[in-house]
Amino acid sequence: MTKSSSRRARPATTRRPQGRRRRRSTNPARSIAALVVVLAILAGLGWGGYKVWKTVDPFDTVEPEGCRVTASGQSYDLDLEQSQNAAIITAESIRRGLSAHAATVALATAMQESKLRNIDYGDRDSLGLFQQRPSQGWGTSKQIMDPWYSSGKFYEELVKFGNWKDISINDAAQQVQRSGYPEAYRKHEPLAKAWASALTGHSPSALSCVNRSSETTTIDKLIQTVRKGMADKIAIQTTGATATFAARDLVSTRAAVALTMASTNLGPIDRATVATTSWSADPDHHASWSAASGPSASPAVSGTGRVTGTVTARS
Repeated sequence: MTKSSSRRARPATTRRPQGRRRRRSTNPARSIAALVVVLAILAGLGWGGYKVWKTVDPFDTVEPEGCRVTASGQSYDLDLEQSQNAAIITAESIRRGLSAHAATVALATAMQESKLRNIDYGDRDSLGLFQQRPSQGWGTSKQIMDPWYSSGKFYEELVKFGNWKDISINDAAQQVQRSGYPEAYRKHEPLAKAWASALTGHSPSALSCVNRSSETTTIDKLIQTVRKGMADKIAIQTTGATATFAARDLVSTRAAVALTMASTNLGPIDRATVATTSWSADPDHHASWSAASGPSASPAVSGTGRVTGTVTARS
């Protein structure tokens, strides 16, 4: 007797006949038309994006308010408060008949001591732009808080050292200040040099300012620093919102215009000229100087041989 196999035979499977896949008919005309439509849409989006980019340039940023000195391809910025104090410090050096180097030393010192801000606090009883101490004979608290007084006291001490013109800016500042950080002034030397050169008139077309204030001021208020610092060096005439400066040398005229522009914290300025160059305020950017046109471009006043410059306040 034979044993039956334990494996059951699998039923035969029948395969369904595979039908042929239908091929989609291609119409070349339709494909080309679709491609043309897609390209037209992409072109439209691209052109629209370009127009938006041109209208709102993502790289065209609004610059902060303040003043900028550009020298040797480098920019040195101060805010409006700092710029005004720098103008006073420099004007006091001019009033005393000191060189631009003296102003450089003073600006580097004030930048380190107070960041060019007339602060009423400091280490122990130190006060003001130069952090001078009433207890050390620099004057009363009220006197030291006057930027003109504190600047003058700094210059008084500076010129007592016979070598101040020959040593570095840092070392000259340290001789006056006797700081516990004797190298601290060195890092401010480039900024101080650039600003002192511009404000004393030795760097032409170097200063530009941005002031978006909606408040206006009088031209007489804007030129207070020039009146006090350059009274015996320049003639000043005001007509409406414009001040005209006239001097026998171009450097003095540049200085008068630069000191007035740097005082824009007192009120916005619309435009300025120096001899054959002119500047117009831009609310968003530091505008450049360019060649002037019209009567104000003349470097002389009524044949007197004086070089003229003008500043016009926003009215």
